[in-house]
Amino acid sequence: MKNQLLFFLLISSFLSCKTQVEKEEINSISEIIIDTVEVDKKDLKLNQLEGKWYYKNEPFNGFAVTFHNNGKLENKIGYHKGKKEGIAKKWYNDGTLRIESFYHQNRKVNTYKTWWSNGILQSEAFYVNGFVEGIERKWFRNGQLSKERTLEKGQEKGMQKAWLQNGKIYVNYEAKNGRKFGLQRANLCYQLKDEKIEEAKRN
Repeated sequence: MKNQLLFFLLISSFLSCKTQVEKEEINSISEIIIDTVEVDKKDLKLNQLEGKWYYKNEPFNGFAVTFHNNGKLENKIGYHKGKKEGIAKKWYNDGTLRIESFYHQNRKVNTYKTWWSNGILQSEAFYVNGFVEGIERKWFRNGQLSKERTLEKGQEKGMQKAWLQNGKIYVNYEAKNGRKFGLQRANLCYQLKDEKIEEAKRN
């Protein structure tokens, strides 16, 4: 009984420490303050060796923006100490949101979303330290699910599926230990035409 109690206390202590570390990491990110200043992206200079963007010879802290030819905002992304930080957005030339992503020290983190020009969600994924982690989904322009992938550190792991617009599944396999098991696109009578998948005609 004493051994069981000791084991329980050790596990509880470990989980408590782990949770505390995660909270500290989240707090360190949330405490980053990006200046509200906005500058044209073309005025920033990239130091490739440092991986930092400079404005007037200083690591940039603020938001870089670009505009469409019609004057509407095209891109807006935050920087802290010269590195991409916080939320980043991109819009179509009519003002419709196109991409929303998040960065921490130049690496994508958190939720990544894209939209079709009609406002329908196009894709959604979750990034951890620059790599897709978990389920990545994509949709057709009409909102119908087109692809569902499972990834770990950006690599396929687990079930991978994709559908045609008529609802037929054309990819359905499991990625495991670098191998694929199941139905892959190459095994079916489908082909690409103008970046769209269609059923190939048989002779």
